[in-house]
Amino acid sequence: MSKQLDEQELMHFAERYVALWNEPDAEARHRLIRQLWSADGAHVLVDPPQAMREALAALSFPVPTVEIRGYEALDRRVDRAYDEFVAPGEHVFAVQGPAVRLSVNLIGLTWHMVSKSDGAVAGGGYDVIALDNAGRIRWDHQYIGVA
Repeated sequence: MSKQLDEQELMHFAERYVALWNEPDAEARHRLIRQLWSADGAHVLVDPPQAMREALAALSFPVPTVEIRGYEALDRRVDRAYDEFVAPGEHVFAVQGPAVRLSVNLIGLTWHMVSKSDGAVAGGGYDVIALDNAGRIRWDHQYIGVA
């Protein structure tokens, strides 16, 4: 049976989760992935990026969810997001409001991508995260643009 996180632990988890995406050192990001996710954990993009949806539509393919599973794939996913959105220096990711316990092992958290210069929101989303009994991410379903 897993331990139920209290309000402070929920917020700490959400802050660690979002800090991962802002971490400038790739090796540190990879260590954080291994601390936050289980070995078979998955990050699922429920609504993939617009360019991917358009390419699939042009081929008359349905838009699937995109599942990234395991440490190496998660390393590539987080590295790519960092390189695209944070490394140029214009944006960072930030937790928006408190994380919410949806069930014993289920957490919901809202995040925004904000401008470093003025804090303006440039994007965001909502993650529904299922934890294993050790408190690590088993499933992370990310809904981009739902914030």
